[in-house]
Amino acid sequence: MSQNNAQNVPIDVTARENLAAQGLTYRAVGEEDLADYLRAKQRGFLGPEPTNEAIDAERNLLDRCRAVAVYDETAAQPYPVATARSWETSMTIPGGQTPMWAITSVTVAATHRRRGIARNMLEGELRAAQGAGYALAGLTVTEATIYGRYGFGPAASVQSYSIDTRRAGWGHTDPAARILFVDREQLARDLADLHEGTRADRIGDTDVWEGHWWDAAGLEPDAEKPRDIRGARAVDVDGTLVGAMAFSIGDGPDHSSHVLRVIHLVAATADARAALWRFALSYDLVGTVTAELQPLDEPLPWLVADRRAIRRTVRDHGWIRILDVPEALARRPLAGPVGVRLEVTDPLGLAGGAWTLLQLGGQGLQVAPLSDGESAQVTIDIGALSAAYLGDVRLEELAAAGRVTGESAKIRELSEALRTDRAAHLSFWY
Repeated sequence: MSQNNAQNVPIDVTARENLAAQGLTYRAVGEEDLADYLRAKQRGFLGPEPTNEAIDAERNLLDRCRAVAVYDETAAQPYPVATARSWETSMTIPGGQTPMWAITSVTVAATHRRRGIARNMLEGELRAAQGAGYALAGLTVTEATIYGRYGFGPAASVQSYSIDTRRAGWGHTDPAARILFVDREQLARDLADLHEGTRADRIGDTDVWEGHWWDAAGLEPDAEKPRDIRGARAVDVDGTLVGAMAFSIGDGPDHSSHVLRVIHLVAATADARAALWRFALSYDLVGTVTAELQPLDEPLPWLVADRRAIRRTVRDHGWIRILDVPEALARRPLAGPVGVRLEVTDPLGLAGGAWTLLQLGGQGLQVAPLSDGESAQVTIDIGALSAAYLGDVRLEELAAAGRVTGESAKIRELSEALRTDRAAHLSFWY
């Protein structure tokens, strides 16, 4: 299924009927509803009222995704009381790419909380995605306490940096890439080209719509302080584009200690990444560099002279929900031989079951339902398996938290098979 077919995924009937019993209408958003939908979404995320220019810039939104909303016909205004948006994206997994149903813009108006609206919308999205043949769904979250109840698990974490530039200094690495300033239009093109050219190397990353890079470069109508955004590119000795960074510079405690905020950094080579970091950390009159959404295996602490100048905060970011266990596992190669009888529990009844997983030599994974009389050696809930799917989360860790039970040797065997040699990294919000 392509992104152009996202609107063909029908509204979930169960969710529609459940909400109708409360006098609410759950339906797809059409062109005539788009302005009110965008206003309701902004309200839900505590954002300002979108300008007419910003609304006009989103007129093609429904060309690439499926927007749904809940309406209360007794309301004085036609704004939706809840929103959600979804589309097909391509996510990098061990061994290649796989389609995933991405979900975003989930909001419920403060006037309509505690009525099961979000539950019906999210469960409806998952049933609709499963019905359309998707083995995986994903989202990024503003609150970490909500989505576990729907079977999502945090599969790709990130870290934020705050760096004291004068204390950090720079180590012995001398990058060969040159750094050049670019205007914001060129910056958006560079970010887009580099992301698409490198995302296959980042497990957990996905493709991105063009407007995201225009927003990162401050080119969207409602961009916050767009004139503060600057762009730099890294080129190798042949002049080939190998890295780019969007950043802004704000006030610090004094004129010699401004704060440089890295908005987005992407590089095709380790040398280019090092060159961009050195550029940021050596910027004149900057005392602090901040950056979010950095990978857990970011090499920066090994590049600076004093790693204790870097304050790091790790948090969840990319959440995944498996909708078809045999299909999801069959799509990603395992790291070694495995023979495990696995039971997966799913409180929503979407993806639970019990299977034998068998992989010997180079034959690939074989998944078959457990035979009568066979018992599971490992039992795991769907959220825990979803968290472990990209290889970042160890099953032993989940077992210590009571999310995985069974034979210790088999838990370890499956955990080793799911491991990858690089940290998963989703490099943006969606």
